Amino acid sequence: MRKFSIFFLAVIATVFLTGCGEEKGADKSASAPSEQKADAIAKIKERGYVRIGVFSDKPPFGYVDKDGKNQGYDIYFAKRIAKDMLGDESKVKFELVEAAGRVEVLTADKVDITLANFTKTPERAQVVDFALPYMKVSLGVVSPEGDVIKSVDELKGKKLIVNKGTTADAYFTKNYPDIELVKYDQNTETFAALVDKRGAALAHDNALLFAWAKENPGFVVGIEALGDVDVIAPAVKKGNTALLEWLNNEIIELGKENFFHKDYDATLKPIYGDSVNPESLVVEGGKL
Repeated sequence: MRKFSIFFLAVIATVFLTGCGEEKGADKSASAPSEQKADAIAKIKERGYVRIGVFSDKPPFGYVDKDGKNQGYDIYFAKRIAKDMLGDESKVKFELVEAAGRVEVLTADKVDITLANFTKTPERAQVVDFALPYMKVSLGVVSPEGDVIKSVDELKGKKLIVNKGTTADAYFTKNYPDIELVKYDQNTETFAALVDKRGAALAHDNALLFAWAKENPGFVVGIEALGDVDVIAPAVKKGNTALLEWLNNEIIELGKENFFHKDYDATLKPIYGDSVNPESLVVEGGKL
């Protein structure tokens, strides 16, 4: 009987200790993700610079000028992020991306933030986390003024030029599968294709098309707005809660000083002049 009691107590002790060990392990496992998220900002500060994905060929939003410097609406914002996070607007490393690669650079940890004129869509929101918006936009269609496309019906039987992986690509693929799309990776390629008459028209964000048409006489934005009004927002890797919350707070605080109107005046107004109302594009404080 005594031997049985000793054996029974040993079993109970083993179960108890195992349970405690599993509970501690569970606690440790549960705390690991939150610790990793909290470390996101600390890692950026330890590194000494923030990595931000931007376009190199989408003026006036993100481009490289003749002196090799990054310029544009997104760049102005990116520098402010670096200043407020690290105390110096120069502490940012720009990673040049193409439209179709904006998600991949986040999932592969090549950048901390993507700012490449990134339109928020339900599909993209499944794989990355979007912060509050700082801009709104619709699709538009630009074409030669001698043969202006004024409605989608006029594209039937013709070729439409788009960038791979953009909202224009997704919109026409889903809603107008009979329209033949000619796709390119870079903005420079798509606009060159339009100039070379490899397509009847080009679909892209209307904000970009207004600027391009003004800089390129002979082309007209015949369809100024198509589909829903979308928002453009910074994106981070899925689950990077700490950086997402930091960006949301940053956008809210910047709204108190009308930062994005200042950004517009510095980078977009010199291109648009008085032809575009900034209220049709700018979002302050993340509020539409």
